Amino acid sequence: MFGASVSVALQALDQALVLLDKATPAMLTARLAPGMFTCAEQFLTVAGFALRATYPLAGKDVPELDYPADMEGLPAALSSAQSLVGELTVADFDGSAQRQITHQAGFADLTQSAPDYLQHFALPNLWFHLSMAYAILRQQGAPVGKADFDGLHAYPAGFAFDD
Repeated sequence: MFGASVSVALQALDQALVLLDKATPAMLTARLAPGMFTCAEQFLTVAGFALRATYPLAGKDVPELDYPADMEGLPAALSSAQSLVGELTVADFDGSAQRQITHQAGFADLTQSAPDYLQHFALPNLWFHLSMAYAILRQQGAPVGKADFDGLHAYPAGFAFDD
């Protein structure tokens, strides 16, 4: 459970910082549709879900992050989440696969096995919110691409799928 959660959370946080570096303050207030989180709220939620995807599996309370949703607070929140996740050890996850995780998903109260919690709730939500931040930045004209999102892809300069 350590390997399936910590490294994934750290990768998402790394890429959130890459994306955030290409944002402007005005982009942070944008949202894809009415009623959705702003870009800034998406980034804060990435930080929160990195903690939610790891700490409950380690049998620990999820640390609270309290940072403003601005150009100074967002990198601090993401970096703080990186440090907190990075402090977890393999030993913290002893017996984690047998844990039951009780949590909220929106207004739903759920109890899931640790593997189901990680695979069907925590990681999908972590990547969903990172995807939404990415989509908002793209919509707002930020120079971001898939390589910025996952840190793995590479494309030649000027490449586009619609050529």
